[in-house]
Amino acid sequence: MGRRIPQDKKFIANVDIIDIAEEGKGVAKQDEMVMFIEQAVPGDVADVELLRKKKNFAEGKLVALKQPSPHRVDPFCPHFGVCGGCKWQHMNYPAQLQFKQQYVDNALRRLGKVDTQSMEEILGSSQTEYYRNKLEFTFSNKRWLTSLDQEVLPEDMNALGFHVPGRFDKILDIDHCFLQQDPSNAIRNNVREFAVKNDISFYDLREHEGVLRNLIIRTSSTGEVMLIVVFAYPTEEQVELLMAHIHQSFPELASLLYIVNQKRNDTIFDQDIHLFAGRDFIYEEMEGLKFKVGPKSFYQTNSAQAYELYKITREFADLKGDELVYDLYTGAGTIANFVAKTAREVVGVEYVPSAIEDAKINSAINGISNTKFYAGDMKDVLTSDFVAEHGKPDVVITDPPRAGMHVDVVHRILEMEADKVVYVSCNAATQARDLAILQEKYAVERIKPVDMFPHTQHVENVVLLRLK
Repeated sequence: MGRRIPQDKKFIANVDIIDIAEEGKGVAKQDEMVMFIEQAVPGDVADVELLRKKKNFAEGKLVALKQPSPHRVDPFCPHFGVCGGCKWQHMNYPAQLQFKQQYVDNALRRLGKVDTQSMEEILGSSQTEYYRNKLEFTFSNKRWLTSLDQEVLPEDMNALGFHVPGRFDKILDIDHCFLQQDPSNAIRNNVREFAVKNDISFYDLREHEGVLRNLIIRTSSTGEVMLIVVFAYPTEEQVELLMAHIHQSFPELASLLYIVNQKRNDTIFDQDIHLFAGRDFIYEEMEGLKFKVGPKSFYQTNSAQAYELYKITREFADLKGDELVYDLYTGAGTIANFVAKTAREVVGVEYVPSAIEDAKINSAINGISNTKFYAGDMKDVLTSDFVAEHGKPDVVITDPPRAGMHVDVVHRILEMEADKVVYVSCNAATQARDLAILQEKYAVERIKPVDMFPHTQHVENVVLLRLK
């Protein structure tokens, strides 16, 4: 915790907001102190209340807007400011893209010592609302109360929505979410109403008791919908009652599943999946290729923009048909299968065994025979013996998690000396760290940021490296 701020120094008038931080807060400077201001937009002039002060910076909130930024717009969601998502709704979309590009540029230059003259204009998302294909909602018997709530009765404390930032046990009840297309909102509201009406208890996140725990909704570009209900401590009758109601209310669901999770965490990857109706997967489609998406499958959560991201990846790889490609962190093999028709062979490696099984299935259902997939920790699988067995790659495509690549993997890439490396990243800071090492043998040729998540600070970035 930071130091308490004396009352007479809590309020600062006419503060100029000059930048925006990665977590979505406005940035200001006052007497050589950096301040991070909630819900402030670059270009704002505002009165600020400081909430806490640390050694080199302070945190505060905007209390009076004296002059709005030209980038400022009215948030379209009534939950803005309380919900932890969509933190940039108060800034117009062109400005969001500008600041995302600026963030990538700064990260690569400052952390990776990368010459960013080759950076191309960020690719914005054609959809800025209802663009996600997966959302996970949480049930709670301790609803987060807002200033609009008056004299709430105990029976009205149930919520089905999202976590309030910084409060693991408090859930903001969501009426309408602008992130996922119909029937997402209708399903969530219907389930909540039915559960309350039939006295099916909502989960207590502190005491770890209650019946209903999570609701996961997956939609796809093919129009199919998957619903997963996660129970905690139900009776068989409660499971049957709710699942039968959902099936009757939403017969169009392609996949209706449930899980009984009594662990202390919400992860479902180690849980048994029970099929109630339909099939245990839905299909995604991309350029005529079908991808089987199960309840545990990884698939980019913005389907339309994922297609654009993969097209850029394929363009950067510039395959002629005779190349051996290594696809590192292949996930469910989406990129591997997407580029396979323009390669001699694609070898995919991924940590999660179930994802590798998905990748193999996706190759099979599309009649793709020139892919091979292997499961295991990347630094342990990608050894010199592995390369000797499968061949020196002509092109390496790597799409690691936010933490970036293990240093051993980076050095293995240097040892393999593929002609090209295409590095796809969801975290420009860790990408920059890895690029700093790769530039020992590689030159950065192209840089292309891609916005996958409008109204958030997150941005993907694709970098093409060529062997010097």
